[in-house]
Amino acid sequence: MKLIVVTAPTFFVEEDKIITALFEEGLDILHLRKPETPAMYSERLLTLIPEKYHKRIITHEHFYLQEEFSLMGIHLNTRNPKEPHDYSGHISCTCHSLDEVQNKKHFYDYLFLSPIYNCITKSGVTSGFTAEELRQAGKSKVIDSRVMALGGITPDNILEIKDYGFGGAVVMGDLWNKFNACTDRDYLEVICHFKKLKKKWLIEPCLGLANQNLPYSLYSIPAGNVK
Repeated sequence: MKLIVVTAPTFFVEEDKIITALFEEGLDILHLRKPETPAMYSERLLTLIPEKYHKRIITHEHFYLQEEFSLMGIHLNTRNPKEPHDYSGHISCTCHSLDEVQNKKHFYDYLFLSPIYNCITKSGVTSGFTAEELRQAGKSKVIDSRVMALGGITPDNILEIKDYGFGGAVVMGDLWNKFNACTDRDYLEVICHFKKLKKKWLIEPCLGLANQNLPYSLYSIPAGNVK
């Protein structure tokens, strides 16, 4: 089960320190997503992140960065829908329907499915799936360990993601909303919030209970059982 963070779309002071701290706290994978930005800024950010974490970073832009910095891989999207012709490494991509997941799953290392819940960063972007659709997709193995949930993920719903059968949760707006680059003097709130997400993610849900429409408060594992 993977806990994945997508970067904020713009660069800011302290970003490299926050990303490094997230890795130190147990972040599995970071997706470097900086749409419409010059490659030199991504290069600068990567040089500031300890090299030992580069193998856990996937880039959404400027795919040459993967080889230059020995990154984990590349991510395809509407801006960059095709991998380089001579590329043979890790590839992930974003899907917006269950049919798309079913058609693409066997061609990529993993997929993002979005938006699972109402988007936090984009006003008006609402959940694209009902709870019943997600439950059925999990039962039929359309959703499995190679499908990651993106869109509106918070500590309040992250356990639900696991019980639907997703292989990971992708966090973006809920985390970065905890830091204001213009006014905040430290990034402690971001790290504390990530630790809260991580702790929730490590809780083992009671398998099958989400399929019975029971509230999570009735079957969450006590904190004492969290590793």
